[in-house]
Amino acid sequence: MIKFYYHPSPNPAKVALFLEESGLPYEVVPIDTRKGEQHTPAYRAINPNCKTPALTDGDTVVFDSNAILLYLAEKTGQFLPADTLAARGEMYSWLMFVASGIGPYSGQAVHFKHYAPEPVPYAVNRYDFEAWRHWSILDERLAQHPYMLGATYTLVDMAVWGWARAVPFVLGPEAWERLPHVKRLLDEINARPAAQRAEALKSRFAFKAEVDDEARRALFPQNERLAR
Repeated sequence: MIKFYYHPSPNPAKVALFLEESGLPYEVVPIDTRKGEQHTPAYRAINPNCKTPALTDGDTVVFDSNAILLYLAEKTGQFLPADTLAARGEMYSWLMFVASGIGPYSGQAVHFKHYAPEPVPYAVNRYDFEAWRHWSILDERLAQHPYMLGATYTLVDMAVWGWARAVPFVLGPEAWERLPHVKRLLDEINARPAAQRAEALKSRFAFKAEVDDEARRALFPQNERLAR
């Protein structure tokens, strides 16, 4: 059976959504990143990057949320575009746009706005600008199409959904006024039973909520260098 190494954050959420949409049986293995469980030798053997999510499927190990989405889509034949070079090129482009742009810039914007140990105005401006730029590109795309790849709901929409849930925290409370088409997609996916089941996973486990010294050491190990 698939083992899904999970924490209730944007990247694991998109995998949870695919698993629920596809109907694949799976076992959730909670990884409490604020307690440092991602750094244990057992988990590092599965994901050397010490991030969530990860997935094992028999002898197969997949880490990185976008790689997992592709793996599950190919395994099941679900939520993929047409099997043509043009359609696959579009899918890879937008999926990697989420992987290399939306996720990293949103994550860094959150870090420097909410968690950096001291204000860094240049970094806040840099990552806020890039996060807005990337989300605006998605909004323009969704102004032209109901879903990221056109008329059909796919794994790319699931990748967007994982991060779209956090947009106000990333960009600020005015975000939805400026990104109405992303909000429309988010609301539509949120109404799906699979999305509701994926969201409910976080209530099944007692994940640590506070960001105390233990959590900062686990999440931001680079701070240890500053303390030396």
